[in-house]
Amino acid sequence: MRSLLREAQPADNKYSRGVVGFVTGSIKFPGAAILGVTAAMRTGLGMVRYLGPTEVSNLLIEARPEAVLVGGKADAWVIGSGVPNGDPRIAEALKFDGRKILDAGSITVENLAKLTERDFVTPHLGEAERIGCQDLAALTALTEAVVVLKGSVTQIGQRGCEPVAVGPNPAELATAGTGDVLAGILGALTAANPEVSGMELAAFAVELHAEAARVAVEAGPVAALDVAEAVRSVVKAWS
Repeated sequence: MRSLLREAQPADNKYSRGVVGFVTGSIKFPGAAILGVTAAMRTGLGMVRYLGPTEVSNLLIEARPEAVLVGGKADAWVIGSGVPNGDPRIAEALKFDGRKILDAGSITVENLAKLTERDFVTPHLGEAERIGCQDLAALTALTEAVVVLKGSVTQIGQRGCEPVAVGPNPAELATAGTGDVLAGILGALTAANPEVSGMELAAFAVELHAEAARVAVEAGPVAALDVAEAVRSVVKAWS
């Protein structure tokens, strides 16, 4: 699966390497935008677009000046990390072309029903229970998308597919913001590999995320941004 880490070629441009858009972050949770965007950039791709409140955009551009703060075409969209449930940005983003990764505030029964087999939803157990689901099977019954049920052992499933378990994952991932990092990694991999199956992309994203945590913990206690930055080292080692 390491072939999913696509190296830049002489004929590439920023569009051919993959474009991922983010509809993430809010006034209360601005860090979600920075974490996801950083993780995507460290995974490797051509461009990141960001759509969010001006206050969050200003913070993001200070941390990641490469981000493009206008809409446009994207191969994949990460939607909902750090966004309140019901935010109108979510409904608009679900209309965009491109594969979708729904996280956090975008995870509702109604939104899951709108997804296709090429999309993803990335809840932890608390978010699953919020919409009445106790396990992976209940989630896959609600959507055609690939479900990534995050945990110490992450469970990945889709209708008609054999479920996959990835883990145990590092305990250090039990800290705020690491789910935003995973969504960013998955967004980048999806944008750069448009024809690859969702199950394969999801499993590799979880493995890459876990390995980044293992690298980060070598320097001491881990916060989510440490994991996002460590993705770069893992990509170099695995490419």
